[in-house]
Amino acid sequence: MNRGTQYGRTASNRRRATAVGAAVSGCALVVASAAPVAAHGDGRGRGTDYVSLGDSYTSGPLIPRQVDANCARSDHNYPSLVAAERRTSTFKDVSCSGATTEHMWKAQGTNPPQLDALRRDTDLVTVQIGGNDFGFSSVISTCAQLSSQDLAGDPCRRHYTSTGVDQLTRKILDTAPKIARVLRDVRARAPHARVLVVGYPNLLPEDGSGCYPSVPFAAKDFPYLRDTGKRLNLMMRVVAGLNRAEYVDTYGPTIGHDMCKAPEIRWVEPLRPASPAAPAHPNAKGEEAMARAVLKRLNKGHGR
Repeated sequence: MNRGTQYGRTASNRRRATAVGAAVSGCALVVASAAPVAAHGDGRGRGTDYVSLGDSYTSGPLIPRQVDANCARSDHNYPSLVAAERRTSTFKDVSCSGATTEHMWKAQGTNPPQLDALRRDTDLVTVQIGGNDFGFSSVISTCAQLSSQDLAGDPCRRHYTSTGVDQLTRKILDTAPKIARVLRDVRARAPHARVLVVGYPNLLPEDGSGCYPSVPFAAKDFPYLRDTGKRLNLMMRVVAGLNRAEYVDTYGPTIGHDMCKAPEIRWVEPLRPASPAAPAHPNAKGEEAMARAVLKRLNKGHGR
């Protein structure tokens, strides 16, 4: 590699990191992404080869009917619903509960590296990954444990900002290049595919209110954790735009159906689920909502 090429790549990477950092820090940012490469399918799913990559929010643990015990994968998760609605010619769902970006290249139990499912003739790829790199489960556990220290305050926020730097924002920034690497490899393996990055749904009340003890966080930590979830999704949106992928917003369409709502209203289960689903994960209605968001994005067409 000559010096000019090396400098160009370094400068490009620096610009991308700056864009992600500015967005996650709350600055207004408009991402002008390149138009996705046209897929081979006819636009309605016929003739489309679809591959789904992702973690437990994609796989749908405990949602009937479970078809892969190793990955806790449901045949009523959002990729399965999308494939059925679009009548894809081939469909391969390799999403797996507990997956991190590392498992795009590394086997996870009996699940092979997820990127191995891609082929040069793959037309459609959905990717929902990053939550486990961020440490979603450990953050929930930590904040639940700290809540007893000050139920009316914000012990979780104080814990994660005690050094003067918000460690959760730092985790989000650290996850950005990992997702970018996944998207670059998706494009290398499936150069003609339409690639959709699927965001995470709304978990906590949008108005910042709480619902202790159903969701055992301190009162003022609810808005802090809500905003952290928004930053995670914003980072994913920016990284998608910088890597020629489309972003699917599942947060907006799920507002009002968070895990503090009554069982008949919520689409995400609390830490003690009332419907078949993993704690703090979408139930069947939540998977249906994410499927609708993906289908809406697909029906808009490329770059619109």
